[in-house]
Amino acid sequence: MRKLLSIALIVLLSACASQTTQPDVDDLTSGAGNGLSGSDLMGSDSGRPSYFNQLNDPNSILSQRSVFYDYDSYTVASEYRELVLSHARFLRDNPAASVILQGNTDDRGSREYNLALGQRRADSVKNMMILSGAQDVQIESVSLGEEKPRAMGHGESAWSQNRRTDILYRGE
Repeated sequence: MRKLLSIALIVLLSACASQTTQPDVDDLTSGAGNGLSGSDLMGSDSGRPSYFNQLNDPNSILSQRSVFYDYDSYTVASEYRELVLSHARFLRDNPAASVILQGNTDDRGSREYNLALGQRRADSVKNMMILSGAQDVQIESVSLGEEKPRAMGHGESAWSQNRRTDILYRGE
């Protein structure tokens, strides 16, 4: 049964890959329309894939890597929807790319509660990305709870910076 499901999945993915789509993010694999030459797409001497150039361009939405949340929430706010969708389209169009989503919380609440909330935050971004075309195998979601604060302090200005999911591309 497992082999049959695997074969069916491979056939389905092959069929989907052969269909023509209109990506909302520049087609980075061909260089069409994005101002990159063929040599730019071959990568650099560091061996890193060339799509990292697009991910680090400060003029690209893809250079933004954090989704912030309200207190005690894991709902992706509308202001971060386009950010998450852009990363999902990028993953869809670059099947070799993969991300780690790190869910973070402020330091209020117990360690266990914060680990669970951080996981729900990372999973909410992951689910949105999968529904928008990224593959499950490209995305790992983990919780760091309160262990990796971006801002130190005990006030709303610090707490608001710590309630987030960070999008980290493997290989960067």
